[in-house]
Amino acid sequence: MRLSNNELSSAVRLALMGVSAVAGMSAMPVFAQDANKDSGQKLETIEVTGSRIRRVDVETASPVLTVDRAAIEKSGKLTVGDLVQELPNISGNANNPSVNNGGGTGGTFISLRGLGTNRTLVLINGRRILNNDINTIPSNLVERIEVLTDGASAVYGSDAIGGVVNFIMRTNYQGAELSTSYGISDKDDGERKAFNLTFGQTSDKGSIVGGIDYNKFDGIYSGNRDYGKFALTLGKKQQADGGFPVTKGGSFASPSGYISAPQFAGCDSAGGTFDATAPAGGGIPAKFRCFQSGTATGTGDTYNYQAINLIFTPQERTNAYVLGNYKLTDSVEAYMSVFHNKTKSNSQLAPLPLDLYSAHITLEAGSPYNPFGTNIGYLGDNGQVSDGSQDLAIRLAAIGPRIQKFTTTTDQVVAGLKGAIADTSWQWDASLNYGHLSALNQFFGSLATGDLAASGSFSANCIPNSTGKGGCVNIFNQNDPNTAAILKQYSAAPFKNTLQTERQAEFNINGNLFDLPAGTVSLAAGGSYRKEYTHSTVDYIARANLTNGNCAVQISACGTPFQGGFSVKEVYAEVLIPLLKDLPFVHSLNLDLGDRYSDYNTFGSTNNWKAALEYRPLEDLLLRGTVSQVFRAPNNTELFAGLAASFDTYTKPVGGLLSKNGSQVQTFFSGAAVAGTVLKPEVGKSFDFGVVYDPHWLDGLSLSADLWRVYLQDDIVRLTGQTIANLCAKNAASPYCSSIVVAGGKISQINTAYTNFGRLDVRGVDFGAKYRLPETSFGKFTVGLDTTYNAQYDNTTIDGPNTTVVHSAGTYNSQFGNIARWRGLGTLNWSLGSFSAGWTARYIGGEKVPLVGHVGAWTQNNLTAGYNIAPINTRVDIGIDNIADKQPTFFYSNNVTNANVDVNTYDTIGRYYWARLSVKF
Repeated sequence: MRLSNNELSSAVRLALMGVSAVAGMSAMPVFAQDANKDSGQKLETIEVTGSRIRRVDVETASPVLTVDRAAIEKSGKLTVGDLVQELPNISGNANNPSVNNGGGTGGTFISLRGLGTNRTLVLINGRRILNNDINTIPSNLVERIEVLTDGASAVYGSDAIGGVVNFIMRTNYQGAELSTSYGISDKDDGERKAFNLTFGQTSDKGSIVGGIDYNKFDGIYSGNRDYGKFALTLGKKQQADGGFPVTKGGSFASPSGYISAPQFAGCDSAGGTFDATAPAGGGIPAKFRCFQSGTATGTGDTYNYQAINLIFTPQERTNAYVLGNYKLTDSVEAYMSVFHNKTKSNSQLAPLPLDLYSAHITLEAGSPYNPFGTNIGYLGDNGQVSDGSQDLAIRLAAIGPRIQKFTTTTDQVVAGLKGAIADTSWQWDASLNYGHLSALNQFFGSLATGDLAASGSFSANCIPNSTGKGGCVNIFNQNDPNTAAILKQYSAAPFKNTLQTERQAEFNINGNLFDLPAGTVSLAAGGSYRKEYTHSTVDYIARANLTNGNCAVQISACGTPFQGGFSVKEVYAEVLIPLLKDLPFVHSLNLDLGDRYSDYNTFGSTNNWKAALEYRPLEDLLLRGTVSQVFRAPNNTELFAGLAASFDTYTKPVGGLLSKNGSQVQTFFSGAAVAGTVLKPEVGKSFDFGVVYDPHWLDGLSLSADLWRVYLQDDIVRLTGQTIANLCAKNAASPYCSSIVVAGGKISQINTAYTNFGRLDVRGVDFGAKYRLPETSFGKFTVGLDTTYNAQYDNTTIDGPNTTVVHSAGTYNSQFGNIARWRGLGTLNWSLGSFSAGWTARYIGGEKVPLVGHVGAWTQNNLTAGYNIAPINTRVDIGIDNIADKQPTFFYSNNVTNANVDVNTYDTIGRYYWARLSVKF
């Protein structure tokens, strides 16, 4: 990883010149006079991420971290997502391929400063894209990645709160390159295969570059890793040694069932289970006994769902990209880029847990397979109180695991014209941008619970020993062939299909206004119109009832179709004013001012500005500061999403109620427009004050430090069931209490919607250092270090008389994810002739975890080596990721929903070997 510095200026300018010539980030080449006019040299003006002004300087007021082409190639990563998520500026709980429960799309999303993926803007060649999954970007065609770690709403509009990740694609490429790679873990799983082709042709009239990238990853089961073999739970009663007991637990919904019936009132677990070998006794009928909870040495009767869950989701991905430009005249140029991606992936969870009460299924007392003399499950059909006190929770092993298959297809096309205005510095650029995304989500291992409830298979009138519909189901014994056959008949595979489109027209102009004693005043201005639309359809059997969220299949697969969209008109202007130059203690002083006006059809207009100062007391030293107003408009999901259900993690708050679902609470949520509420944009400010030092007396050294702060108000969130229950427990007059539905003295469900709620305050420090040592007979060495210190991460909520502040810096919590105080990335690279090697160390500091206490720091080390076989234009690279097989830190199942560890943050695969062969033509 490299920070931009003066040594790289020429190379970066050359690369940016190529990008601007193709992608329309800027127009035809315009040369600016060098500071030393007597030299006669002219340097190309460029546009750097974070500003629309074209200028010579690469180091500006905007703090930009650059990952260059060399770093991408040496990493051995098949997707840019694997690489970017290692940057120390990334934190929180953004999804990646290790997220199985709640993930499975194969995507990697970016959360700068831990502010969330919706608050980080992703660009390709400076333009918005529809799909923010950066794994869809072909890594073989990326020239470099520029990460702006400052708010940029005045420059780019909505979403650029935590920062911007801008992928600059390769251009002016001549020839062709074919490469293939293979990798596998030292546990003989997680196999990956890939190949890609890059080609290009350049002439004085234009150029074209394109490529195809294919990669495939095999999934990895949680049970294949020592840390994920069992769901390990920390008890809440502290032991004499200060720790908490660890239990090999799991789900009470086991294949043999957890039965709530009067016969089991005396059991320690207050419930029973099926056991074909159990004799009758103590009022409990034969083939049943008390349910045994998990212990420190065994799982008891609880179900170990971990073994069948995935710790890395399988995925197959095909990318194609073509980008070209052609000079129509000496001053007008046409350009176009076409991008296509298709990703197939899936998640896998343990077989469906069926709760008869929640599924509205009644196992009648007269059923031949009900020995308890009372109805079990839903009692409402018989006019009784339906509180779930006589119930059955069982794991439907007979119908297999729950698998969600995802097929996502993304297409993005940008086309436009650009040119120069006569023989002046002024340039213009007009473009159209269209994006189309289609996502198919199929649910396998589902159950048509409504049909099963109506079949009579649980009634006193069912037909014994029948595999047909209406035959008796011995729900306690899924090993019974008749029962298994009937359950499979009612298995279902519902689907959801989502279509998203983005249309944008944009016009930009930039050039010089007039000269001041300190330099030339430059202006960039433009306007755009953007429209985004989403349409989601749901299989008819999975369409939820709008009053209670239920549908014909299990509640987690229920949903409602929805459609909606928004449009926005925007204009912006940015001006660079040189204030002072070549004075004592003032080598240069520049002021950068910008403003953007946005008019949305959904909530109205907003105005966002920035003010940035660049001060060089010496040529080698840059002092910079930026203050900007930031905002994020509600997206289509937050506005228009249909009713959906979730089982949120739940702990009974002090003064609150128990949940019918124990450690989870059933929560129904929807978009704000569906719920009939008004959603405002998030608004706030971003601050950055930094220093960059490139001493001329030590060639090759670059140092930087930046103090940053972001505060955000009217946060758009989907309140969890736990949050709503906590608010009501603290304030009985809270309006959120009306969202809680109580049955039998317990919470049966909580209703909510996306809403504006709370405030975020984050601040910290970024440090960067890079040093290219003088070349020796032992080769060339380059060392680098980038670190981030998170000093504050506070979430403030106000509900009536109660103000609650959650201090998350240096902690892990389920809402915000991993906000360790320190994160770092160190690199050491060496080359000698045709040989090269590299070492990378990724560091995540220690932090506090609920119940667990303080956990230690975690470091992962990677090694790579390569050799150029020049006579045949071939290069061979090999590498070992996580060479020490460092295991992720234990957070236990109390805090995380997968494999006892934070899958959003740590490496879950372990030691991994890979090799790549590249041939150029």
